[in-house]
Amino acid sequence: MHDIEPYYNWRHLYTAEEDERSPFFGREYSEFSFTQTVYNYYIHPQWDEFGSRTLYLKILFTDYEQGFAIIELIGEWNDAIENDVMTLKREIIDPMIREGIYKFILIAENVLNFHSSDADYYEEWMDDINEEGGWVVMIGFPEAARYDFLRSHIDRYVELLDFDAWRTVQPNHLFAAIDNKLLRRLNNR
Repeated sequence: MHDIEPYYNWRHLYTAEEDERSPFFGREYSEFSFTQTVYNYYIHPQWDEFGSRTLYLKILFTDYEQGFAIIELIGEWNDAIENDVMTLKREIIDPMIREGIYKFILIAENVLNFHSSDADYYEEWMDDINEEGGWVVMIGFPEAARYDFLRSHIDRYVELLDFDAWRTVQPNHLFAAIDNKLLRRLNNR
């Protein structure tokens, strides 16, 4: 797992540690000191810790004018024991919402497992962004974690989409493609 780095090809466009409005502003990273673990396996030091013992993230891109953020995740999303969604909501999402972000793209290719609990924080998240026309989309969820996610009916709050080629487009194009797809879905209901 220590070889899995957060996606870095957009770093010339955005870095959370240099963004004064980011929860990670001013954070410094080591390329050589591996201190964070998931299941006792060290992970790459570029991943950001936000209070969960099993889930880490990297804010890959934020556009305040269009009100969206792209966040990559790694680890185990465990709401049953760790209440990871509460920690994510309080430590990362709430500050971003206060800064005008109301559309979230979560890249979950490296989320190994998902364990659900109640949906209260997902519902709160949607309530916080709904007035602005916001949404939360998760792409790249592995099949087993996706199954558990769907079984818990959290997809009422978080859209699961397939977008395997997300690395081949610029962040604004990824956002536009997802936003348009969601608008078409809404118009067809």
